[in-house]
This record gives sequence, structure tokens and C-alpha cells, in this order.
Amino acid sequence: MISRTVPSGQALTRAQVAELISQACPARDYRGKRILLIVPDGTRTAPVGLLFKTLFEEIGGVTKALDVLIALGTHQAMSEAAICQRLDITGEERRGAYKGVRFFNHAWNDPSELRNIGTIPADDISALSGGLFAMDVKVEVNKLLFDYDQIVIVGPVFPHEVVGFSGGNKYLFPGVSGPEVLNFFHWLGAVVTNPMIIGNKWTPVRKVVDRAGSMVSVPKLCLCMVVAPDKSLRGLFAGTPEGAWDAASELSKQVHISYKERPFKTILSVLPEMYDELWTGGKGMYKLEPVLADGGELIIYGPHITEVCVAHGKVLMEVGYHCRDYFLKQWDKFRSYPWGVLAHSAHVYGLGTYENGIETPRARVTLATGIPQQTCRQINLGYRDPKSIRIEEFAGREQEGVLLVPKAGEMLFQLKEPPKWAGGR
Repeated sequence: MISRTVPSGQALTRAQVAELISQACPARDYRGKRILLIVPDGTRTAPVGLLFKTLFEEIGGVTKALDVLIALGTHQAMSEAAICQRLDITGEERRGAYKGVRFFNHAWNDPSELRNIGTIPADDISALSGGLFAMDVKVEVNKLLFDYDQIVIVGPVFPHEVVGFSGGNKYLFPGVSGPEVLNFFHWLGAVVTNPMIIGNKWTPVRKVVDRAGSMVSVPKLCLCMVVAPDKSLRGLFAGTPEGAWDAASELSKQVHISYKERPFKTILSVLPEMYDELWTGGKGMYKLEPVLADGGELIIYGPHITEVCVAHGKVLMEVGYHCRDYFLKQWDKFRSYPWGVLAHSAHVYGLGTYENGIETPRARVTLATGIPQQTCRQINLGYRDPKSIRIEEFAGREQEGVLLVPKAGEMLFQLKEPPKWAGGR
């Protein structure tokens, strides 16, 4: 593995990035080959454009093809203009230097775009999940991968609610995967629960993701980035998806986790524009649940968000948002719904109990978004008029038990001494 890191407060230079890529991807090794870059959509902060351009400068002149596939998972497809923005290229550059680069959006729900690459058998699933599940899981992935001689995965690593830390093989599963394996391991993560998963490396979900990744026969190189909250590139790691991710997640632990002495009764989680629906904006809850006090309130603030979810909104309007046990204790009723949607529901709602037909949340989640009050009630979340929120009124009040997070969704907040429900003593 090849890596470059810098001390806190500094950023990797373009020259350092170019040096690493020239070592990891020497042009002589790519002559006449077809290369597919897999990159995240716009919901991840990272200098993807810098790496794309540097890779193109190094190998674009010798490859037979150098194309880009957006690892959408189940997110919305990106327009040509949005992909150009993601890659930090202008329309003129697209029509000029990069006119030969083809852009593709992953289509998770189009069977004609997927290839079945095998099944993880029930015995293996039982071992990987610590005995929580024992079922065969079909593994499908975007069939485009098999039109290329090598895959190059380019993406950042952050703490993640489903898998522990994002990155590595996660850009394949769920990034460019089919629905069955995607739904399975998202629900596995929800059953384990967000506080027990997020910020931990070797989770049951990571084991399933890596197992699925091992089934992709195309040679893989992974470029994992660690990006600080100020958007500086603090580290770049090149190697196998497993090795590069392992090293990057160690740095992510240092860069992306903020430890607090005590929980907060009120949290204002301000969502950036890159989260354009609650499906992605739920990260404003996931990353803060570990420091939300019992009986407290977390307010997801994002007036620009007007959709629950384009892809899964119909199901969410029917099912609503609930704790894990609400689903588990009525499993016959809910098992036929997409498990990935149930997982999202439980992650946003947070921990709670369901006893004798009564659901009791550990804490409350309130939306102060462009989603109407009636919809919030229908999906079982609280509502505040976003116009009533004065962000400045939440600032500087940590000693009162009030936390303001100006750009929520990527930094993980944890307690120095986590409670039992979050994996503490």
C-alpha cells in the first residue's frame, strides 16, 4: 500500500497527490487498458475532481478507455452537469479534454443493468453476522464492471451508521450493487443499531461488505481519502479496497470523531445543501445520536429539504419512522417491505422500545425542513416550522446542554464515557 498523510491543520498538495498517483498508477501499467473509475455522488465531501484530473493526466493518454461510474447506491441519478461539478470540470473542459470520458449512473433497481455474481450461503452469513441471521444472500453488481480491465475506486472515508466507516468495498456494495445484498446488510446494521456500529471498524456489516467485494473478479485499486471538516485532504491511501480502507479509517478516527463530556438535551443539526432529501439528511441524526440525552430532542434543520425520499418515499409514507423493536416485534407485518428502507427508518428514529403495542423513543427527532407538518405527523416524526428556528440562539450553550452543529452529517460525536446502550460499560 502507498499512502500520504499530513499533520492536523495542513493539506496534501497537488504535487503530493500527483506523486502518490504516479506511484500507485504508473502509466506503463495502463497502456491499452479499459479503466472504470467508481466515485461517490454529491453527498460526500471530498476533492474527487482533484483525483479524477490527476488520474487522467497520469493515465488518460495511454488507456483504451477511462470512464466514470457514479456509486449512487439507491440515491437519485446525477445529471451530466452535476457529474461535471462532482469532478470539478467545466462544460468547456467536458467538451474538450474530457470528451472521451463516458459518465454512467448506477441503476440499482434495473435488473437489466445488474449481474448475479453468486450467493453468500446461509452458514457464511451466520458466521459473518455473529449468528444474527442465517440466510442465503444473492449478490448482484453493476454489469458495467465486467467491461473493464480494472476498477479504480475513488472516495472518502467517514464514520458510517450502517457499516462503521465508509469507503473501500462499500463503494461496490451498496454503491453499485443490486437490491438484495444492499437490503440485507442495511437491516443487519439496523438490528445491531447505529450507536453500536458507527465509528467501529470491524462490524458484522463490514465483514459482509468485504465478503461481497471478494466476489467481484475484476482487478481493483482503491484510493481512499480522509477529508477534514475544513475540506482539506489530510490523507490519501492507495491499495486494495480492504488495505486502503483499513489505513484510512484509522486516520478517520482521529479526524472525524469529536468527543464530549456529557450528553445534550437539545441538538440543532444543521444540514448542508448536499443533502437534498431526508434519505441522505438522516445523517444529521446518525452522527449525533450517541450524544443525545435520554428524553432529549434532536432537531434536523434543513429548509431546503422538501422530499422524504424520491426513490423510497412511497414506502416510507406507508411505514413511517420507528425504532428497531417496532419492526422486530411485528416482523410478520413488515418482513416483506424493503429491508434497506426499514433500516433507514430505524436509524433516523433512533433507539426505543415497543411493548404492549406502545412505542417509546429514547429521545425525540424533530424535522425543521421544507417537509410539511402533516407529512411529518404521517411518518411519525416531530415538526417545527423552520422559520421559527434562529440558529444563533443555539450557539455557545453547551454548558446548558444545547449543542449546535453547523454542518452536520460527516463528523461523528461521541461521549468520552459512552452509556451502556451505546456500547459503554
